[in-house]
Amino acid sequence: MKREDAVAALEWLVEMGVDEVVGDAPVNRLLAEVPSSRPKPGPIPQRDELPKTVASPTMGPGFRRDNGVRGAIASGDAVNDANAIAVACQSLADIVAALSAFDACPLKRTATNLALCDGNPDAHVMCIGEAPGRDEDLQGKPFVGRSGQLLDRMLEAAGLSRGAADPAQAVFITNVIFWRPPGNRTPTEQETLMCLPFLRRTIEILRPRFILAVGATPTQRLTGRTDGILKLRGKWFNFDLGGGNVPLLATLHPAYLLRQPAQKRLAWRDLLSLRSALDAH
Repeated sequence: MKREDAVAALEWLVEMGVDEVVGDAPVNRLLAEVPSSRPKPGPIPQRDELPKTVASPTMGPGFRRDNGVRGAIASGDAVNDANAIAVACQSLADIVAALSAFDACPLKRTATNLALCDGNPDAHVMCIGEAPGRDEDLQGKPFVGRSGQLLDRMLEAAGLSRGAADPAQAVFITNVIFWRPPGNRTPTEQETLMCLPFLRRTIEILRPRFILAVGATPTQRLTGRTDGILKLRGKWFNFDLGGGNVPLLATLHPAYLLRQPAQKRLAWRDLLSLRSALDAH
């Protein structure tokens, strides 16, 4: 194997979520005790010893800390508690603080960082993906890996940027899931239902003029449709904001486009449709 081929293979494995090396010799894991060269883990740190990876912003009026984690675990119904906590949030800072304290979602226990959002909260366009990957988990921001770099180039081609100060040229980026699933596995239904109330509340608070749903998961979750993304892409739907609708456009996920470059032409058509809608607004 050539060096460049080996590097490309390793990059692909990392992108797929591989985080350990398997030994050359097979191991019989049915034995009562398997010899291991790994050091034994140390004592589990107590809660007050854990590093705080996300700062808790000042909470706005209406947010009550007693709606948080302890109540969710005690009630045994984390989905209902997630709904109650999300409804109480009055600002994006409230949502960040609530999710930072929400330990009921199993994904939080294995993730490094909360990867909630990036970009301009005042942006006219909100871009919504599925879940963080390895790079997003490390940096605490959505769409910063290879898929995110392609997404940035796609948005820039349509005159949009997550770094723009002008809301008309900016984009706000978030996901349906806010913590990386281990090994980039598909989130479970329960995990998704715990995160959805916070996504919906984010949309209600920021009130974007348009939503760009990137991939099947956000499109299906926000529209109630069950068709595949190749049937849904390029179509406009209405997201019920409560007292009004937000136009929602479905498009292909950049991770899919990296695997199927020929489909970029379809994504470009979708972005031209979004650009036309923005110009006409």
